[in-house]
Amino acid sequence: MKRAGIALLFCCAVAWVASAWVGGPAVHFKFEPIDFKLESSETPEAHAPETMAGGVAVFDYNNDGHLDIFFTNGADIRSLTKTDRRYRNRLFEGDGEGRFKDVTERAGLSGTGFDNGVAVGDYDNDGFKDLFVGGVHAVHLFHNNGDATFTDVTARSGLGKPDTEYGPLWSVGGAWVDVNNDGLLDLFVLNYLAWNFDTEPVCEAEPGRRDYCHPKFFKPTPNQLFLNNGDGTFRDVSAASGIREHPGKGMGVAVLDYDLDGLPDLFVSNDKLYNSLFHYRGDGKFEEVAFTANVALTDSGKFISGMGVDSQDVDNDGYPDLASVALDNETFPLFRNTGKRSFVDATLASGLGRLSLPMAGYSPNIADFDNDGWKDLFVSRGHVQSPGSANRMQIDQPNTVFRNTGGLKFEALTAEAGLAQRPARHRGSAIGDFNGDGALDVVVSALAAPAEIWINDTAPSGNWLAMELQGSTSNRDGIGARIKVAAGTLVQHRYVSFASGYASSSAGPTHFGLGANAKASLVEIRWPSGIVQRLRDVPANRVVRVTVTK
Repeated sequence: MKRAGIALLFCCAVAWVASAWVGGPAVHFKFEPIDFKLESSETPEAHAPETMAGGVAVFDYNNDGHLDIFFTNGADIRSLTKTDRRYRNRLFEGDGEGRFKDVTERAGLSGTGFDNGVAVGDYDNDGFKDLFVGGVHAVHLFHNNGDATFTDVTARSGLGKPDTEYGPLWSVGGAWVDVNNDGLLDLFVLNYLAWNFDTEPVCEAEPGRRDYCHPKFFKPTPNQLFLNNGDGTFRDVSAASGIREHPGKGMGVAVLDYDLDGLPDLFVSNDKLYNSLFHYRGDGKFEEVAFTANVALTDSGKFISGMGVDSQDVDNDGYPDLASVALDNETFPLFRNTGKRSFVDATLASGLGRLSLPMAGYSPNIADFDNDGWKDLFVSRGHVQSPGSANRMQIDQPNTVFRNTGGLKFEALTAEAGLAQRPARHRGSAIGDFNGDGALDVVVSALAAPAEIWINDTAPSGNWLAMELQGSTSNRDGIGARIKVAAGTLVQHRYVSFASGYASSSAGPTHFGLGANAKASLVEIRWPSGIVQRLRDVPANRVVRVTVTK
């Protein structure tokens, strides 16, 4: 085991009486408005990108210790340019008490094109988080200058060039991941289907009224992988890595180490196609193993409308599981990791099959919302079809939190969680503690509707601990690290990745619920470099910042 020097900073302690928590609270949220409306240029022609916008990022853009919120936004569907101020992307600065102010113009993040998704990561290791923004036929890389402003460095970076075979690609986001463990974040770009305004097929919900076409009418496109050169530029290794060999219609990407070999793997949920699981061999090559790992399809054997995805250890057995969402009558798939380089479809056994059958979901986020030590699942809900569709499905839907009652059993909380009051066509979602009370909050976008902040006011709630990892000179975000926390009889694991949900990023400290335990007896951090750090008897109800030095 490599040795490491450890610099610790304990902060944000919250007074709390452990004996007040008896376990099993119903997760509850209260709505707070935020001044953003997702505009995707909806038209009677129902062009495909109009229903797909809405990525959200939660991150601390100015290193003041408070989480901020970034929203991607659409553009004029014909020109794919932001011809009106209502199409601006928006950055809101948080004050740490759940209040936000618009700082978009000062930050330089208004954007120019039809933007779809966002990925957060410090690609140049300067200590400030940067933004990759995926969009329709254009992507952008925004460098955080460290002075509350960003610069568009796409051209210099080498990203965003049209594909020589497929032409301009439609990116719904991506993920930062250190593929080769060199301390530099690489970029996986998630691409959807091949769409062209001038050649798009016409689909009708009823005679004379168009609606969004089924994905089968469009060709798949390849995802991309760009290695970080360490000088602000990236090189395309999509073909050399094997990623390009498997085109799809990607709607979600999860970064995980599913076999615990210390190397990052990539799961892609595809829309009405087989899912992809890219296993990294460690030699620059990925092998696609979705069928052998049993995640290409659910047990139904049918293609589903795979939307966003998240990955964490849901049943506390030490291995990361996979949670995805889909449309009504397709259920929200949950794949349990067997620990033997394979998964089993646990959708029905967990209760998610029955509970989610009538629902349409977009963005899943795995997190412990009641701090009981068992990770729950928040799902932003809303249908892909246009309002007034002839199909009699529910278009506007409320969000739902599926509470993990222990192990791998869930109950669906919508009205009980305070979420029933605002049905909409929800899209992206991201999580973070906006008011510093130790309970994870949620922000959600919605088509042609105001965005929503859901403040977690679950009471009583358990103790908690949040870890913020800081590499000394490389991998400043700690992406790819595995954290184990033991508290009483609870033993939990989390893999550090900011990719979460649909087209979104959750880049706050890594959060653990501790239940009634007033301390964690052990916190173990396994960095991608091989360094292992162990902290003993860490008091609860605080953020612990850990800096590793070689």
